[in-house]
Amino acid sequence: MIHILIAEDNTSYRKLMKIHLNRAGYQVFEANDGEEALEILEHETIHLLIADIMMPNLDGFNLTEQIRQANYTMPILIVSAKSAFDDKREGFSKGADDYMTKPIDMDEMLLRVQALLRRANISEKKLLTIHGCVLNEDSLQVTYREMVFELRQKEFGLLHKLLSYPNQIFTRQSLMDEIWGMDSETDSRTVDVHIKRLREKLADVDVFEIQTIRGLGYKAVIR
Repeated sequence: MIHILIAEDNTSYRKLMKIHLNRAGYQVFEANDGEEALEILEHETIHLLIADIMMPNLDGFNLTEQIRQANYTMPILIVSAKSAFDDKREGFSKGADDYMTKPIDMDEMLLRVQALLRRANISEKKLLTIHGCVLNEDSLQVTYREMVFELRQKEFGLLHKLLSYPNQIFTRQSLMDEIWGMDSETDSRTVDVHIKRLREKLADVDVFEIQTIRGLGYKAVIR
């Protein structure tokens, strides 16, 4: 399921957007401000962010900027009452992909969300496509040049997480928390074993590389 994060301090407006997104089949996470949004991003795979500008603690402009500086590549849709051209220009300059002015039409919001996900190669079919390499979440398969690779659930989860955020470094512990769950008693070195298996299984896939970052963890690099 596609995960969408809404960062909006107006509870009523946030709930209204969530209702429409849920009806469209998306799983929605909620944040009251930019700081809460960053905390959610540390623990959840988010495919698209919808952010207000005027929020306490960390506003939408700074949230967008910090996300891009951290090499997160998910689409960002700004939804704000600020309608001046200078505000829109700043939003795009910080890294936003689209901008809507409140009050918004919820049906139009859904259309824009669909368009942003389509451009980012994220579809409701649960496919992640990178240079012809396709990850299918339903079948846990990776296909490339007529080759089909069967992965186990944890292997697929690791690969999908790394490839969803190219060049972003993930610690072993963060990957453990994400894929195995924060309550898991499994040693974090289990991640090393699964990464090794992924490298062996996908040795013939040359469009990306899983790199070890000594003392930290792993990242995926698109070739």
